[in-house]
Amino acid sequence: MKALARMSVAVLALYATPYAGVLHAAAESLPQGPLVGDQDLSPFYRWSGALPEKPGVMLREEGIPDQSEIVAAATAKRILYTSTDARWRSGIIPVSGTLYLPKRAAPQGGWPLIAWAHGTLGASDRCAPSWSRHRPRDGEYINNWLEQGFAVVATDYQGLGGPGPHPYLNWEAEGRSVLDASRAALEQGNGQIANTIIITGQSQGSGASLGATRLAPSYAPELHIKASIATGIVSRFPAADQKPSGEPSFARTVPPQLSLLMMIGGALRDDAKKPDDLVTEPGKPLLQAAREGCNAELAQVVRNNGLTLANSLKDPEIADRLSAVIDMSPVQMPVPVFLATGLADKSILPQRQYAAVVALCAARSHVVWKTYAGVSHNGTVHAAYADELAFVQAALAGKPMQSNCASIADPGPVGEPLPGFKFND
Repeated sequence: MKALARMSVAVLALYATPYAGVLHAAAESLPQGPLVGDQDLSPFYRWSGALPEKPGVMLREEGIPDQSEIVAAATAKRILYTSTDARWRSGIIPVSGTLYLPKRAAPQGGWPLIAWAHGTLGASDRCAPSWSRHRPRDGEYINNWLEQGFAVVATDYQGLGGPGPHPYLNWEAEGRSVLDASRAALEQGNGQIANTIIITGQSQGSGASLGATRLAPSYAPELHIKASIATGIVSRFPAADQKPSGEPSFARTVPPQLSLLMMIGGALRDDAKKPDDLVTEPGKPLLQAAREGCNAELAQVVRNNGLTLANSLKDPEIADRLSAVIDMSPVQMPVPVFLATGLADKSILPQRQYAAVVALCAARSHVVWKTYAGVSHNGTVHAAYADELAFVQAALAGKPMQSNCASIADPGPVGEPLPGFKFND
């Protein structure tokens, strides 16, 4: 298997640090092997034939076992489709995901399509939801949309399940995976799925959702995106100078394993040292877990070894520079955007999410931002759903909700989670 190849970062803002990267113009080979999280799951995930020359082509599909949280699906499939590699510029690649059709009869023109972008699960292949199943929180969320008569396509993202690294938090790579999953679903829908698309994502998926929304007019102009949703907002807009005063960097407010997921997922620039040379001796078990395990295993290694950024990395400032992969330059989004923040979100602090909202509003995006007292990072997925549904229904009716950019306010310090909300840990 190939060793970890040269790496670059696809971001709009270019940084002249030792670790952040730049766009590649020339095609490169896709790194593959266990050092970047590749695992042998099943033959379904490995495409040995020639790949079509365009993205969004369905390569194959197969039925998957029922998931207890997803009861409103008449059809549930694992899918493999083509996308384009935004990170290593290696051309057309296979990406996996899942596709669900509702039990409701398809309306004239077909079911509208929800394109779901999941949150952080890990970077090894077995973390792919199409293989390990959607976690219960996400399964219930998918089921909510199916009950309302939407088809749902859920990408695993590039490199989760499919070959090569998972470019964790790289919004352009993840956004392409979302858009190409939508293309493949439409192709396979046999007229039962309408080209009427809502993009939605949580946490890591919030960046994928905003990235896909931003990319759609140029990358997939034939897709009729009607609105997008982002909860637990991870995206940053540093060019807008919206960083809250005194706030620590993104990497300083999240567990150390996320920095390692970014390191093995291509957030190091081409001439940087390899991840093995950047972690401390205590950090090596965490690097191995990042390559082989998923969230639960990574969290256990952190707990068992008392790991922090300071004792996991030889130079903890590396983590700050890795965060460039989530950065976007502020632009006006092409469709209305619903943003949701739990005011007890200790994973991505409410003030940091507020900064992203301010930047999107300043770019003249049509934004509806809702906050939820006592709701955590995980809890936001379901706490916001009723508002999301109303937002989507208004967008589909051609009467989008009025933007509340003029009235948004700093949410203040993070609160504590309250009982009464689903998955509010």
